[in-house]
Amino acid sequence: MDLVIRYAKIFWIYFWAAGMTLILFVPVILASLLSTTGNLAFSITKIWARVMLLISAARVTIVGKEKIGKGVSYVIVSNHQSLFDILSLVTSLGTQYRWTIKKELLKIPLFGYALYASRNIFIDRSHPDKARESIRKGLDRLPAGVSVMFFPEGTRSTDGRLRDFKKGAFTVALERHYPILPVTVNGSRKVLPKGSIVFKPGRISVTVADPIETTGYDHDRMGELIEKTRAAVQSNLAIGNGEN
Repeated sequence: MDLVIRYAKIFWIYFWAAGMTLILFVPVILASLLSTTGNLAFSITKIWARVMLLISAARVTIVGKEKIGKGVSYVIVSNHQSLFDILSLVTSLGTQYRWTIKKELLKIPLFGYALYASRNIFIDRSHPDKARESIRKGLDRLPAGVSVMFFPEGTRSTDGRLRDFKKGAFTVALERHYPILPVTVNGSRKVLPKGSIVFKPGRISVTVADPIETTGYDHDRMGELIEKTRAAVQSNLAIGNGEN
């Protein structure tokens, strides 16, 4: 019986993911033609995320949303435990931002073009210099007031604990003079752990910490900025209380 339920859940989530991609593909393309900023296309993708949360019985709550300044471009930095982090952040933050995504996702039929039309940033990770150049080109395409999202751990945490942060997000923040917005996601790993394709209904919480201004920091002090940001994300991480 457990095996039947497992395969039923797998079919259910893949059915809806594929179906919503097909349904929203044309609206996203039209939106990309009508709005050259990508903002409208990004807003439409929220429908996809909301449906996936609904059919998975995952409920998202947010604390600290009022700390996000209207029309401010941030480097948003979040922990990463599950693919459901993406759905939770898209639907809860209430601000325009774009993802930094590996360029291989461009090859996914329909979905890849929808990501491109929304002006997400695609990273060529074959070499550090190419990665930096692709990020710069992507940032140049961003409209005013749009933020950029990073998962600075580089991969999903298997145990919920916060890994060391990589430098990419902070290099962008310093070069573009963007403030950093630390965000913490709890509960997503229980809904869909890394390496699993079987979801469990549950509650996911998103907590926004105070923005961190980058004025006064430079590349020599990047380590301090990274540790300050990591501490802000860590302070709201619910390890040990059963949420993760």
